[in-house]
Amino acid sequence: MSSGLINFLRDERTRLGWTQAELAERVGVSRKTINTVENGVFIPSTVLALKLAAAIGKPVEALFKLDEA
Repeated sequence: MSSGLINFLRDERTRLGWTQAELAERVGVSRKTINTVENGVFIPSTVLALKLAAAIGKPVEALFKLDEA
């Protein structure tokens, strides 16, 4: 991932047993948006990252971190 952002969104979503569509509905975005975030194609806005964290019930730092490498 060349964006410098590592994300654990897919891990947390699957841990909860949710599909991409279910998570997308909970935060008010398309399934494709969730897919592109999980695959590192799209870096979420601060607002979207906070909505995702709230929906999953984890702090935003548990979903996203900077790639310091």
